[in-house]
Amino acid sequence: MAKSKSEFTCTACGARFTKWSGRCDTCGEWNSIVEEAPLAAGPAAATLGPAKGRAVALSDLGTEEALPPRTMSTLAELDRVLGGGLVPASATLVGGDPGIGKSTLLLQAAAAFARGGMKTLYVSGEEAPAQIRMRAQRLKLSDAPVMLAAETNLRDILTTLETERPHLAVIDSIQTMWSDTIGSAPGSVSQVRAAAHELTSFAKRRGMSVFLVGHVTKDGQIAGPRVVEHMVDTVLYFEGERGHQFRILRAVKNRFGPADEIGVFEMTGRGLAEVPNPSALFLSERGDPSPGSAVFAGIEGTRPLLTEFQALVAPSPHAQPRRTVVGWDSGRLAMILAVLEARCGIPFTGLDVYLNVAGGMKITEPAADLAVAAALLSAREDTALPKETVIFGEISLSGALRPVSQTENRLKEAQKLGFSSAVAPRGGKSPSVAGMSLNRPGDLTAFVGDMFGAG
Repeated sequence: MAKSKSEFTCTACGARFTKWSGRCDTCGEWNSIVEEAPLAAGPAAATLGPAKGRAVALSDLGTEEALPPRTMSTLAELDRVLGGGLVPASATLVGGDPGIGKSTLLLQAAAAFARGGMKTLYVSGEEAPAQIRMRAQRLKLSDAPVMLAAETNLRDILTTLETERPHLAVIDSIQTMWSDTIGSAPGSVSQVRAAAHELTSFAKRRGMSVFLVGHVTKDGQIAGPRVVEHMVDTVLYFEGERGHQFRILRAVKNRFGPADEIGVFEMTGRGLAEVPNPSALFLSERGDPSPGSAVFAGIEGTRPLLTEFQALVAPSPHAQPRRTVVGWDSGRLAMILAVLEARCGIPFTGLDVYLNVAGGMKITEPAADLAVAAALLSAREDTALPKETVIFGEISLSGALRPVSQTENRLKEAQKLGFSSAVAPRGGKSPSVAGMSLNRPGDLTAFVGDMFGAG
């Protein structure tokens, strides 16, 4: 029997190669190609030859399909991120930093679904059942009818699932699972891909929902081949800073609901508590107006969310000034600084710039540009912005302000929290919200002149 040759796989895009190279020719990533052992046995050549297959059933685009039934848990924030509840025969991948609370969240979710009548099985490859029971006692979940198992052998897990036929299975974590048909260590590319494929396929065949916990790399991406994210129906990231009590559950992929939806939790001594009004919580520690502080009215998924940008600008003792960002894109900060200098004549040369999003939030929306510019100018001029004002808008490289979507929802959320004025770009339909005055500058120079009396 001829010896099987090893394959090389890119962990970023899943492309396969016959030899190793430092850079993936498909996606361009460096040092992402790893060697993986071939499958111990593959399909027989006769099954792939001239044998005739069966015809596949076809339907047209006008065929009526009933919406999938959903099971609601008692965790409203989790149901929101899932798109309105748990869909049968769905596979969900949950990633996050070590110690962020993934196991706590899924144990609470498993208990909630079990109390609602779903037969639930929790399989841990990292902890013993006694450790899980101790956590359940601390979280007051001991009475929930959740079945526990500690196993890493994929064959034994699938046999158990076949025997028990649960409605929901939680696998913690996919990196610890191993298949005896693949000759590589647990956590390798081939093992993770095989385990994810087998569990997802089993869930689809048996109508069982499955949650898979995934480790993340130092870059914050789920470890293993990117193809695992394509196999599942939903990919959730559990975000947050250990120094903050807030945790954000963000959907980056969802075949049954909106992507980029978020759920907000607060880490407490009794586990993760839901935050039904995150805007009020993120702004709860905001006191009197201070230089460098600006409130941004953003949209996360379908939810309007108010957060605070904090900036500090100080003379730099170094030849190369520092640009430090937490919770926002550092490249976009460099762009805003360049536009302020080129279009408004406001230099930041020789000044250290620090930017932070309060509460451990991560903002990716371009509509935050104007709020960031306001915070930077407020810190540079040592002038506080009005306390009752929220700011949002996108800045173009020409210095023009571009309108953003869902302006009325942003204003309504701000008005609900006691804000009485807003700054937003011109363009589009002019919204009217009772109790809110709206300032709509035409470009960045006009905004600087209105807010700081210069430009």
